Amino acid sequence: MVDAPGRPQQAILDELRRVILDGSVLPGTPIPLAEVAELFGVSQIPVREALKTLIGEGLVTHRSNFGYAVAQLTPQELREMYIVRETLEAAALAAAVVNATDEDRAAVVAANEALQRAVDDDDPAAYQRHSREFHLALARPSRMHRLLRMLESAWNVTEPVQSMVHVPYADRAGLHADHAQMVEAFLAGDADRLLSLAESHAQRLNTVIGKVPTDTGLFVLPNISSAQ
Repeated sequence: MVDAPGRPQQAILDELRRVILDGSVLPGTPIPLAEVAELFGVSQIPVREALKTLIGEGLVTHRSNFGYAVAQLTPQELREMYIVRETLEAAALAAAVVNATDEDRAAVVAANEALQRAVDDDDPAAYQRHSREFHLALARPSRMHRLLRMLESAWNVTEPVQSMVHVPYADRAGLHADHAQMVEAFLAGDADRLLSLAESHAQRLNTVIGKVPTDTGLFVLPNISSAQ
């Protein structure tokens, strides 16, 4: 984490969220309250309040006698959250095509080019990062702000797993081939084709997510309670 002493609670919250979302700490990693407070040069109170917010966002868990930790999902919960993401994105796409400006279209093209570089470089961490930006770039022109906040929240819950880091190169390349077709439909203003392609992409993605290893500590076992 990066810090300057005495930062306000919002900055603490933003920094904790950042290190969780970018995969710097694995799901299940303990979050030592006293050490984090010392790092930020504050009492434990603002850190605890920031952690409460992250619990509400599904990024942190708290268990009595165990303390705070980066949240873990079961494999089934991860698949469910991908379905939530896909459903929310699909709800935004038709409006996004209609409302898209030249700037919006340029953002989609740029995000897709960044994904292509990640595929060419076989950089799974970059692919994970740019995949998120690509899909959000497609949805943002909808201007459906409440829906977009829900979509970003759903993405956040899945981010600590860093799914694309743990699947084969061929699967990332296959997903990116879908992206190229989705860009063509978006730029052509063909909402029906974009929605059809998005549905096919979601089916491929669900198959790929099923390949994420479940024996590496990324996931909690289904029969273990993750009480907040």
